[in-house]
Amino acid sequence: MRRPVAALATGILVASVLTPTNAQARPASNDAGTPDWAAAAVARAGGISTTKSSDTARRPAGPNPFLALLPDPGAADHAAWREHLQAKSEQRATRLAQQRAQQRAAQAGPLLADEDEPAGIRGGNDSPATAQPITGFGTGRKDNQRLRILGTLSPEQLEAEEIAPTPEDDGAIPLAGETGFGDTADAVTVSAQIGDGPHGSAGTGTGDFDWYELTGTAGETATFDINTPTGDLDSMLILASADGEALAFNDDSDGLDSQLRYTFTEDGTYYLMVSGFPALPADPFDSASGDGAGSEGPYTLTMDNAEQDVDFFAVRLRVGDVLGASVAGEAAQITVYDPAQREVHGSAQDLSGIYPPTSPLPGGGNAVTEHVADVAGWHYVGVSAGSGTYDITVEAYRPGLEGQRPRQTLFLDFDGQRLNTAIFGGAGVRTLSPLRAFLGRWGLTNADENALIDSIIETVRENLHHDMVASGLNPKFDLRILNSRDHADPFGEPNVSRIIVGGTIEESGIPTIGIAQYIDPGNFGTEDSALVLLDVLSDPAGEETSLNTYVTEASDRVGFIGQAVGNVTAHEAGHFLGDWHVDQFNDQPNVMDQGGNFPVMFGVGPDGVGGTADDIDVDFGEDVFNPGEGFTGIEDTLSRIALTVTR
Repeated sequence: MRRPVAALATGILVASVLTPTNAQARPASNDAGTPDWAAAAVARAGGISTTKSSDTARRPAGPNPFLALLPDPGAADHAAWREHLQAKSEQRATRLAQQRAQQRAAQAGPLLADEDEPAGIRGGNDSPATAQPITGFGTGRKDNQRLRILGTLSPEQLEAEEIAPTPEDDGAIPLAGETGFGDTADAVTVSAQIGDGPHGSAGTGTGDFDWYELTGTAGETATFDINTPTGDLDSMLILASADGEALAFNDDSDGLDSQLRYTFTEDGTYYLMVSGFPALPADPFDSASGDGAGSEGPYTLTMDNAEQDVDFFAVRLRVGDVLGASVAGEAAQITVYDPAQREVHGSAQDLSGIYPPTSPLPGGGNAVTEHVADVAGWHYVGVSAGSGTYDITVEAYRPGLEGQRPRQTLFLDFDGQRLNTAIFGGAGVRTLSPLRAFLGRWGLTNADENALIDSIIETVRENLHHDMVASGLNPKFDLRILNSRDHADPFGEPNVSRIIVGGTIEESGIPTIGIAQYIDPGNFGTEDSALVLLDVLSDPAGEETSLNTYVTEASDRVGFIGQAVGNVTAHEAGHFLGDWHVDQFNDQPNVMDQGGNFPVMFGVGPDGVGGTADDIDVDFGEDVFNPGEGFTGIEDTLSRIALTVTR
């Protein structure tokens, strides 16, 4: 059922820069060699890309982490996948534009709107409360469901004071160069070099790092920008607090150059580090603690705390409207706020390549956002992070099945399947083992199979049907759940999606626990597939990814395994019904939690034993987007399904 989540502060951040998560957040995995002190900031920013800009056409290694429930999400190259999906999204946008060009004769053009705030001015429409209203847009009979907005971002322009580079060694926080930024200067620029210190490739070879000291004021937003007109430096930036906590990270922003924008939450002294990919120190207080020299060369660093310009536009939506928006030009961030002026989806990236081919939602440009309206009224589209003109595309649609007689069917296949796993990034046609092949690995027998299937089905029904109906969000909610034990296989018929519960990583060729084919806000693609592989879930006790780790003599073994597998199954269905991952380490259990906190996903209670009276009921509901995946705001994973699975 729905749970309230505190509203987020109104603020715009670039996707690769995120403020620290709550105090319960755990350090990111260190499997890729990222130093522990920086791991949390790197993970919150989506990782360090091992696939650079020139390689975006190449599919990164491993399964798509935005679609998968990974045993170790910290090991995934989110940054490389983000670059790859940006390229796929641009290709999708081109195809969609070509299709619409062919239909143009039968279609009205978009509603056009110009920003009322004059260029060079700030403050006229800089918040949802002062947003410029636009009428005539929407999904009503007399409305135009397509809108184009032209405007200009006019941030404050500051003259940067040029300062001298710090003499080497400046490779640690205690050796950082004073900049005066935030104290005596609002903008500074410095030209320096990575590789000229005592620990560069010409010295000890552990890696050269340049550290700068600055002052931050709570509520102010600072921009740190690297420019490398010559040389081989592939820069990285990390912002740290005075005690060395890594707060924000950026690798590639403009090509291989780095930029991060950070809003300070406390007054104080902060430190900015410049390094060359992939070198990072293990200890920010020790200039010799790097694990090897990275790229080297000259750079120019600019810091400023200029007042940013944010432009908001208000559009009216009905309950269930599916809003999509993209921005091109000189704006890098686009955000949607609901009628309560809460941020519900902020984005500085385009992942629309994850949508199914049948989705009409727009993509392309610098950033793409979307939202399923769970209340009627004014909603607010904001753009920011740039200077100059921009071009926003906003479109609204009713859910894919609304008005049609067929209902959405979800088929749970426990019998194993021969299928082409290439749709998930696998190697091709593979045969997956059925559920019954894993019973013995959980200490169960063939006599337990029906009871286990009953438990899985009931958990899926509770999450994907009972809770949706009980929410009261959509009186026409209609999702039929069938299974291979009790029903003939309907997959291939219209409006039937399936989840195969069975198989292994070796059989599928996909190193994951679960994976979905698409993320589909609005449920426009109604014939999707997903996998829930059972080998990791049935491994011997020890790893937190194995259900056997939580089973004791006190456990209702069948009930717990059915509950856990059912939650994972509902998680994968949640993807192709429109949900993204949410934060798995806060105090808000959610079916769409990203992997990495499996006791919560499995419903294990405070006693650490599964299948006991204190097990938790993990539901869909409101939660913050997973920080490492680059979105900001509050996602209602319940309403996004309940309002679009309808007829």
